Amino acid sequence: MTQHVSPPRGGTDKTVPVGEPPAWRGILVRPDVRTLSLLGVLAALILIGGITKPDEFLDTRNLQLVLTQGSVIGVVTVGMTFVIVSGGIDLSVGAIVALASVWATTVATQEYGFAGILFTAVIVGVGCGLVNGLLIAYGGMVPFIATLAMLASARGLALQITDGKTQIVTVPSVLDLGERDAYILGIPPLVMVFAVVTIIGWLILNRTTFGRRTVAVGGNAEAARLAGIDVRRQRLYLYLLSGLCCGIAAFLLIVLAGSGQNTNGNLYELDAIAAAIIGGTLLSGGRGTIVGSVLGVLIFTTITNIFALNNLQSDVQQIAKGAIIVAAVLVQRRTASTT
Repeated sequence: MTQHVSPPRGGTDKTVPVGEPPAWRGILVRPDVRTLSLLGVLAALILIGGITKPDEFLDTRNLQLVLTQGSVIGVVTVGMTFVIVSGGIDLSVGAIVALASVWATTVATQEYGFAGILFTAVIVGVGCGLVNGLLIAYGGMVPFIATLAMLASARGLALQITDGKTQIVTVPSVLDLGERDAYILGIPPLVMVFAVVTIIGWLILNRTTFGRRTVAVGGNAEAARLAGIDVRRQRLYLYLLSGLCCGIAAFLLIVLAGSGQNTNGNLYELDAIAAAIIGGTLLSGGRGTIVGSVLGVLIFTTITNIFALNNLQSDVQQIAKGAIIVAAVLVQRRTASTT
C-alpha cells in the first residue's frame, strides 16, 4: 500500500510506502543480532568448560579469576575501540601499560603510597597517549608508524628503568585491593573498575557529541571536517583516551601482580584489537560497540582459562584465537557487502 504525497513547490512527486518498517529499524536490529551471537559463543564456551572441568571451571574462585584477568585487558580494549572506530589504530597499548607499571612501582614513586602509584600510572599513560596524538593528528604521521615507534620506545624505556628486574610493590593499601577481603558481594575491585570504565565508555560513545564525532571521523574524515568537526583535535583526544585507559589498566595490573615488570602488557595490543574486531568494530572505522568489545574480551579470557585448566599448550590456544579472528573478519566483510 502506498500513499501519495504532494510535492513541495519546486520539488518532485514521490510515493511513500505505508505499513512498511522504516529503514533505521534494520540498523538497530543488526547490533542486537551480533551481541546475541557473541553471548551465544560465550555461553558455549562456559558449557565446554563446565563439561571438561566442571569442579574447577565452575568454581567461584575460578570465575572470579577469569573476570579479574579480563578486567586489565578489558580496560585497554575500551580505549582501543574508540581509536579503531575513528579509523585509527594503536599498537603501543601493551608497551604503554608496561612503562606505566614500572614507572609507578619504582622505589621513589612508592614512597608516595597509593595515590602516588595511581597518579604516576595514569599520568604516564596519558603522556604517551599525548605523544601519539600529537604525532598523528598534528604531525601527519600514519597511526601504524607512530604507535609502532611508541611501542619500541616505551618498551625500551621500561627495560631501562627496571634493568630487567621485577619491582616488588610494598604499599599495603595497593596490595590489599587484590585480596579476597576487599571483594564486595563476591566481586573483586578490579572487576568493578572495569565495569565502571565500560559503562562510561558506552555512554560516551553512544550518548554524547564526542561519540558521534568519533563515528563521523571514522566513517568519512573529510565529510566530518566539512561538517565543522575539528578532526585533528578529535584524534588527539582519542589517543589521550587510549593512553588514559592504558594507565588505569597498568594500575590494575600492579594490583593483580603485586609488581611492575618491563614484560607487562605483552601482546595486549593484539588481544585488544582482536576483542574489538570480534565484537563488531570495523577496522576501517565508522562503526563499533563497547558491549561487543567487552564480550570479545570475555570470550578470549574464557578460552585462555579453559585451555589452562585442560593443560593444553599455549600454541594451540593462539591458533584457536587466530581462527576466531579470521572468522570474525570474514563475517564483517560478508555483513558489509550485504548492507
